[in-house]
Formats: sequence, structure tokens, C-alpha cells
Amino acid sequence: MVTLTDIATEKVRGFLAQQEAEGEVGLRVGVRGGGCSGFQYALALDEKKEDDHVFDHDGIRLLVDPASLQYVDGSQVDFTESLMGSGFEVNNPNVVAACGCGSSFRVADEEPSCGSAV
Repeated sequence: MVTLTDIATEKVRGFLAQQEAEGEVGLRVGVRGGGCSGFQYALALDEKKEDDHVFDHDGIRLLVDPASLQYVDGSQVDFTESLMGSGFEVNNPNVVAACGCGSSFRVADEEPSCGSAV
């Protein structure tokens, strides 16, 4: 399961309203290979695909493809604002290592892509 914090829920709701999204549209939470630690998060407004897992959080659909679910299950998406900028952040209990800049991560049972050890 994937959830949203209250502020992330409001931000996604606002983005959906701006896009005038209709149908089975929601926030896609996925992962893709890349970065120095192995995986990067991919967040985007998207339409539901046939094999997606759909989680409802306060009326917001969270869409997760089967391959990504094993990496993000149990995660919570937050929205943070600071002097350095603002954006979505994934709090993922499956992460065992992350790169210094925080844009990529590694989970247990995955080899580091840059040769670093935990």
C-alpha cells in the first residue's frame, strides 16, 4: 500500500484540478533504474493502466505498476517546502541506502550500481 500525507493530498488534488483531469487519473508512484544507488522515483499524473494496483487516499488515486510495488510498498508520499525548493518526497521503509543528493535509492537484496557498499 502507498499513502499520502495531508499536504501531499492537497497538492495532488490541486494539480488534478488544474489539469481538469477526468476518468481514472491519479498520481503514479513508480521506480525506474538509474542514479548512483540503483533506482529513482518516478511521480506523475497518469491514467490507470490495466495491471495497476490502485490505492485510494482521501479521494486521490495512487497508481502503482506491479514491478514498482515491490519497491514502494509501505511508502508515504509527502510534499516538502524549504528555502532550497519544494517538491514531492517518498518516505520509503524499504530503502537501505540512498545517494548523497537523495535522488536515488537501493533496497535490500539489490546490488549497488556504483560499487559502493552499505
